[in-house]
Amino acid sequence: MGENVRELRRPAAGGEPPFELSYVRTGPRTATPALIIPGGPGLASLLPYRGLRRRAAEGGLDVLMVEHRGVGRSRHDLAGRVLPADAMRVTAVLDDLAAVLDAEGVDRAYLIGSSYGSYLSSSFGARHPDRVAGMLLDSALQSTEDLALERDRLRTLFWDADDDLSRGVRRLVSDGIDERVVLDVVRAAYELAGPDLVRPLVRHRPGLAWHALAAYASRDGSVARIPGIYEFDVVGTIAFRELHYGAAPDGLPLDPALTYAPLAERYPAFEGEPYDLTAAVAAFPWPMVLLSGDRDLRTPPEIAERVARTAPDATLVRLHNGHSALDTHPMALLNATRRLVRGEHHRLPAEEPALDRLRRTGVSARFPHLLQTLAHADAAVRPRR
Repeated sequence: MGENVRELRRPAAGGEPPFELSYVRTGPRTATPALIIPGGPGLASLLPYRGLRRRAAEGGLDVLMVEHRGVGRSRHDLAGRVLPADAMRVTAVLDDLAAVLDAEGVDRAYLIGSSYGSYLSSSFGARHPDRVAGMLLDSALQSTEDLALERDRLRTLFWDADDDLSRGVRRLVSDGIDERVVLDVVRAAYELAGPDLVRPLVRHRPGLAWHALAAYASRDGSVARIPGIYEFDVVGTIAFRELHYGAAPDGLPLDPALTYAPLAERYPAFEGEPYDLTAAVAAFPWPMVLLSGDRDLRTPPEIAERVARTAPDATLVRLHNGHSALDTHPMALLNATRRLVRGEHHRLPAEEPALDRLRRTGVSARFPHLLQTLAHADAAVRPRR
């Protein structure tokens, strides 16, 4: 199935240059499509999710995906220059989404957001409430204040406990391995495959599995960019200026504020969030679904649980999963989206075991198996400590 990528001219505003915003719509046309917003900021929409859109169309979903300004095919202005930092604002991104709905003749859509995409979805609800038919938040990101929940969960799992995981992590740090890298590696391993992958990683000196995870998860002083897939360099301005990626470390072990610390000098300081989403969700009248992974360390389950208690019509769905079902268990997300679109979302909690059993697809499904294979190979050649 071919895809017709469309271009929408976004006008100059506030000194920002005009540019072409790219988007795609697939599946049978309906009055209320599902607008799927990936995470990041930095993830592209068009190239990485072609398979997802094909499976969504096969399941009868009308799907819209918009290439985020500053990323992929929406990266340059009309003169071919990379969009400036001043063009990177959450409110501008939200208005891009609304403009695509207008271009498609869509009054309302189902907002399906993952991680940073969930932040955009909730913010869209605050800015354009009349355009929302329903909402699915996958790995809900709601407030910069939730850094405290991340810190508590990470330290409980990997530092404070009297078990193999915490002892192994403390030993790695005492051996002089950069604490920021230790955090990034063990967090990624736990989210991808759970304790069974973390244990061999912290039991032996770093080997192939460790270095593969460090390349996947850790940030150094360079800015990651894989053209058309993941491009943080420009949209990182949103991450630091409005999402507080440069939060000050609290001086205690395994602080997630360290992850992006090497990049902080490249970006503006935090100015504040555009909306108080923790309060805003209480006024969201539309049906909501919260997908929450029990191994999610970046947006811990407590966030989804809080939203589910606050929103008037919210259904919490717990998965045996890590962060972002869109990227790690997309079939579960698509099935939950179909339930939401059909008005059957209240059936989802009873279907959690069935969602967990769905086939996991894509590169993210193969990566944990590869890592476990590498970890076993490392264990075979390295002495246990």
